[in-house]
Amino acid sequence: MTQATFGAPEPMSHLDAPSVIRTKRDGGVLSDDVIDWVIDGYTHDRIGDGQMAALLMAIFLRGMTRAEIARWTAAMVASGERFDFSDLRRAGRPLALVDKHSTGGVGDKITIPLVPVVMACGGAVPQAAGRGLGHTGGTLDKLESIPGFTAELTKQQIRQQLCDIGAAIFAAGELAPADRKIYALRDVTGTTESLPLIASSVMSKKIAEGTRALVLDTKVGSGAFLATEAEARELARTMVDLGAEHGLPTRAVLTDMEVPLGRTVGNAVEVVESLEVLEGGGPADVVELTLALAGEMLDLAGLDGVDPAETLGDGTAMDAFRALVGAQGGDVAALSAEALPLGSHTETVRASGSGTMGDIDAMAVGLAVWRLGAGRSEPGQRVQSGAGLRIHRRPGEPVAPGEPLFTLYTDTPERLGAALSELDGAYRIATEPPAQRPLIIDRIT
Repeated sequence: MTQATFGAPEPMSHLDAPSVIRTKRDGGVLSDDVIDWVIDGYTHDRIGDGQMAALLMAIFLRGMTRAEIARWTAAMVASGERFDFSDLRRAGRPLALVDKHSTGGVGDKITIPLVPVVMACGGAVPQAAGRGLGHTGGTLDKLESIPGFTAELTKQQIRQQLCDIGAAIFAAGELAPADRKIYALRDVTGTTESLPLIASSVMSKKIAEGTRALVLDTKVGSGAFLATEAEARELARTMVDLGAEHGLPTRAVLTDMEVPLGRTVGNAVEVVESLEVLEGGGPADVVELTLALAGEMLDLAGLDGVDPAETLGDGTAMDAFRALVGAQGGDVAALSAEALPLGSHTETVRASGSGTMGDIDAMAVGLAVWRLGAGRSEPGQRVQSGAGLRIHRRPGEPVAPGEPLFTLYTDTPERLGAALSELDGAYRIATEPPAQRPLIIDRIT
């Protein structure tokens, strides 16, 4: 069987999509040639969305072998350009190129404070970021709530920003274009939680983007794509191994996602909370995870003797964020709670009794925010920058009757009912605080 040539104008005549779908549907293994043909065909519109959706569901139900995942990942990398920044220098020295990726969580705004912290410590972060997927928010959706901010950067702009300020956060563009299409289709076909599809999606973009080291924040819990620790460990190990196969030093950190991160979930509301962190405040869990991941990134990049916590205290991380926003067309003057958009219609959930806030179901909160308009129900759909939710009482905090527990924001008031329904039963007020869990569970290297 002859391997497909990427970009070839004609499909392989002896292969057809229904046969490939049936093979995986029935538990078979896809050969290298078949995987190459599928990825190339879907990238170039020879395989339709309906057929690819069926194959994705078959993969979701039947899984993939490690060899299939490796080939699927390699085929997506080869579907587009692969950046190389090894020639870039700052002050005569090669850039310490390092990136981070999260597998997706509720309230996970960590990239926004983390990238400027690493910038302030001397790292250079080339980050190909994504948009919202399922119940989890996308970094680009959040940053694009800043007036003027654009993630549509040319390769030259990315190179220039890495040299000048130490970071660029950009849409993948021609990097792994197959993944861009599959990613959008997964979002609307109920196939987001597939371990093979998560691993190949993450690693194809990261391998192609030109970073020299990678730290993975692999989420565990109700708000993660994979809810059990065993599944998250398998995902982390799969991605670390994929990085090694492609010459990309990779380590993973398992982190808790049973409850939302911080006190905000949505788009602009998460940017506001990130600004609080960059100003030296913010929720303790967001600060803890930001600094822990920064430490891992700096260590993997070989940047010793720098304390990321100092950058939050002395303002250098905030300066770096302003530089990043300005370089990407954003209005730096709009970096405040007063200037960023907030949904014009609100609803507040209040406590019916007294006690202590128990655990808050991260998945339910993520779905509520999706219902408010912060996420998508079909590929390419615009999201509401002002849609989101504020958590007034975190687990373990005291609650009095009538106090606000959650405030919901949207520009379309007809969405409020469905969002409130998602929150129904998603929390409880108890007499005792819930058991505390560590935010950082383990490291996989």
